[in-house]
Amino acid sequence: MTSSAPAVRARRRTVAAVVLCAGLTASLAACAGEDPDKGTNGVGKLTAAQIDRKTRAAADAADAVRLTGKLVSKGVTYSLNMRLSGEGGTGSVTSEQNTFALLRVGDELFLKADAGFWKGGTGDDESDQAADKLQGKYVKVPEDDPTYQQLRGFTEKKTLLDGMLTLHGKVNKGDRDTIGGIRTVQIMGGKGEGGALDVSLEGTPYPLRVARGGGGGTITLADWGQTFALEAPSEDDTVDYGGELPRSSG
Repeated sequence: MTSSAPAVRARRRTVAAVVLCAGLTASLAACAGEDPDKGTNGVGKLTAAQIDRKTRAAADAADAVRLTGKLVSKGVTYSLNMRLSGEGGTGSVTSEQNTFALLRVGDELFLKADAGFWKGGTGDDESDQAADKLQGKYVKVPEDDPTYQQLRGFTEKKTLLDGMLTLHGKVNKGDRDTIGGIRTVQIMGGKGEGGALDVSLEGTPYPLRVARGGGGGTITLADWGQTFALEAPSEDDTVDYGGELPRSSG
């Protein structure tokens, strides 16, 4: 009598293959029909121009934001770590030659830097003595000083964001990504040469990263709407410079 074991094993393999194929087919069908915007704020379904308008409106309406990264302006690269609101800003700026802290409360702008900044490259004894006195202290920048507007610009939420978030050329949609664990969709000026914004697909559609066109630097934007304390420094931590501030070359 011929054994039926091989036939039984063959039938079992056929059944297993059918089940496997059926499961794989179902999985592929589920993936094909899955909505990539499920659980998002729906911004990913909009046109690039609509996303652009929404993210800029969200940025304008936010009470506060934190900017970190590199900004290239007039050939000079600045590393920023600034917290900004409509009332002022605080943080640090590093240029090619100097690192300094900025604090603005309303129209009052304060600058804190090391001795190297205050020496201003003069090399004279009087300048060195003044630098030692000012090192590590906040100095109130006079509003009529030539550097006031330049330095204030680093603390202006609207000024910085208006410049950073403007895309040049036709606005197009790019790829989806994840930044800090948050899903994003990218919009670009042209193919990216006019700048690019990565916009949050979760919650409010804030811009989370900005790549400026023309090699203008990349900035990460976080802590949207998280308010922070802004207070003028104490008198003990403040020194009157007593003259026009030195102009840094970098």
